[in-house]
Amino acid sequence: MLYTNNYVIVAIFLGLGIFLPIAALTIGKWLRPTRPIEEKYTTYESGNEPVGEGQIRFNIRYYLFALMFVIFDVETVFLYPWAVAFNQLGLFALVEMCIFVALLAIGLIYAWKKKVLQWTSV
Repeated sequence: MLYTNNYVIVAIFLGLGIFLPIAALTIGKWLRPTRPIEEKYTTYESGNEPVGEGQIRFNIRYYLFALMFVIFDVETVFLYPWAVAFNQLGLFALVEMCIFVALLAIGLIYAWKKKVLQWTSV
């Protein structure tokens, strides 16, 4: 019975997580004014008329750097609570964290070997 109660709580939160954003967007659509005019659909660049192409291609290095940053940023999110509770976790958590850091180190070495971290001009 206790486990069923936990599933009910999770289902309630899942339902609220789906219902509340949909309700907020729907109510916002009902309440906001709609006055479509042509000027609202033009591109706005600090009050100036846009010059040139609106969509440009970025070098893949930008995305690779961003992805590497996210990976190692998430690593710190996992490391901080582990470090705070290190004394209570014991040896098993130490081994698990060593495996986690080793996998991230393997990923960093792989990126280094593929020269993902080198920034060269186009």
